Formats: sequence, structure tokens, C-alpha cells
Amino acid sequence: MTLISKAMNQKINEQIANELSASYAYLAMSCVLQGMELIGLAGWFRKQSEEEREHAMKFLGYLQDVGAAVQLRAIAEPKAKFDSVVAIAESALEHEQKVTKQIHELAALAREEKDYSTESFLKYFVDEQVEELASTSRLVALAKMAGPNLLQLDGYIARTLGKDD
Repeated sequence: MTLISKAMNQKINEQIANELSASYAYLAMSCVLQGMELIGLAGWFRKQSEEEREHAMKFLGYLQDVGAAVQLRAIAEPKAKFDSVVAIAESALEHEQKVTKQIHELAALAREEKDYSTESFLKYFVDEQVEELASTSRLVALAKMAGPNLLQLDGYIARTLGKDD
């Protein structure tokens, strides 16, 4: 017996793929930055990739805990070419905005269905997205301020921003 609706089960399965897709996108960004020898930024994006994968695993574990079916879905090949570090940061921010919308839609469905267990589970992700949007917005602002001083930005990220997350 499952403790969640079929609709919620389907949406959480979609979210697993969404989180893995975000992980894959961040990994691709990390590789691009590594290729530019921006090791601090590459490390920050690799850490973000790992965090998104952890989110997917939390959703997967939740489905298993409530006796629902896990259906893994295909994820698209991530973008791997960017015009600049600012473009990479802006793409990351777009991913976070998209994930935030997806999480909010899940939370709205849980509330609509009076699915208090799922609503409680999703609170972590709602709160997490506030932090993710803030740190990614900060990265965009820093990348724009740095202009051509990429080594300075890279060092700063390695020393500070990566430690906040």
C-alpha cells in the first residue's frame, strides 16, 4: 500500500529526473571551467552537482519509504558550450529558478491533496531552494563584477563562496 497519490508519485518521479538533470548540467559546467583552468569555480560546480544528486536520492528514498513506485526516467545531454563564465553562472541561476518552481509545484500539490507527510518532507527542499537561489545569484553578480579578472574570481570562489554552501 502506498501512502501517496498516483499523481504525487508521478510528480516525485519527475523530480528525481529533474534533480539528476540539474546534477548533470552542473557537472558539465564544472568540466568547462576545469578546461579553462578555473579550478575553484570547477570545484564549486562539482559540489553543486553532487548536491543535486543527493536531492534526487532523497526523493527516491522518500518514494521507497512511502511504498510508492520508483520509475527512473531519461535525462537529456547537458549544454557543454558557453560563451563566458557569466553565461555559465546565469545558466546555473536559470536551473535553480526552474528547480524552485518545480519544488513549489510539488508543495502546492501536497497541500491541495492534504498530503501532510509529503508536505513535511518537501519543507527541506523549499528552504534549500532559498539558499540555492541566493548563492547562485551571488555567483552571477560576482562573475559580472569580475569582468576579465577570472583568476581573481576563481580564487575568491575557492576561498569563500564554496565554503558557505
